Amino acid sequence: MAKYILRRLVQMIPVIIGATFLLFVLVYALPGDPWVGRCGERDCTPAYIENFKREYNLDKPLVVQYLLYLGKLLQGDLGTNFYHNSVVSELALRYPTTLKLALIALLFEALVGITAGVLAGIRKGRFIDSLVTVSTLVVISIPVFVIGGLAQFTVLRTGLNSVFPVTATQGTWQQLVMPGMVLGSLSVAYVARLTRTNLVENLRADYVRTAKAKGLSNARTISVHALRNSLIPVITFMGYDFGALMGGAIVTERIFNINGIGGFIVRSISQRDGVSVVGAVTCLVLVYLLMNLIVDILYSVLDPRITHD
Repeated sequence: MAKYILRRLVQMIPVIIGATFLLFVLVYALPGDPWVGRCGERDCTPAYIENFKREYNLDKPLVVQYLLYLGKLLQGDLGTNFYHNSVVSELALRYPTTLKLALIALLFEALVGITAGVLAGIRKGRFIDSLVTVSTLVVISIPVFVIGGLAQFTVLRTGLNSVFPVTATQGTWQQLVMPGMVLGSLSVAYVARLTRTNLVENLRADYVRTAKAKGLSNARTISVHALRNSLIPVITFMGYDFGALMGGAIVTERIFNINGIGGFIVRSISQRDGVSVVGAVTCLVLVYLLMNLIVDILYSVLDPRITHD
């Protein structure tokens, strides 16, 4: 396992280089000047533009700019944005809030989604199965901003605002419970449907019938044998989803006034702050790669037949 992890970490290096290079080209090769609007209503003077280009290496060829950026990246430096703020410090202010929000959403979708999927799977064709199927279809068909608005309205009308605040400006765990549930609501539906479909399929497998023939109880057969194999695609989805959640839920953050990564990336794009965009998305690439590695490791935990030797 140690050799496999080391090999995967080494394989991440060219992926990071390729992803950051494509991102760098897309951000800095787009038409438009990043200094536009930085001098108020007046046009920037040639002296200011020249100094701006020199400060951010914009007067150099694109490949040279990327090599200089890559050199800083290897030292853990994501650069200084166009407002003279360290990108690392900017992300450090926002990533803890986004991490809390993503963890709450992931925990919510895991507990509710897997539980609903298991109940629907073991009672295939009964009322609970139909209820889960209809409920997940309804959730999937409703946009997130509608779910968020309904959640805020419900909390305000029931007087539960002290328990579930409708805004999360400080980013505490209590303030992020409701935004996290709203954020994870769509994924709950997918997790439930994935769990239900795979569990129904595995319950018809030969090894499950053999386990029952040997005298194992239904609870042990489902939990130890069928469910573990059924969770492999669910874990794959949740690993991808956690990476997406760490990228920032733009709509949810706007609804609940959360100062997270999603809003930071959108604001940086609108301000043509290429350094912030590249730095934030580079961190997102790292999160995706690490989550893929963790998911692959969990495969062997769920199914001992899967080895990485």
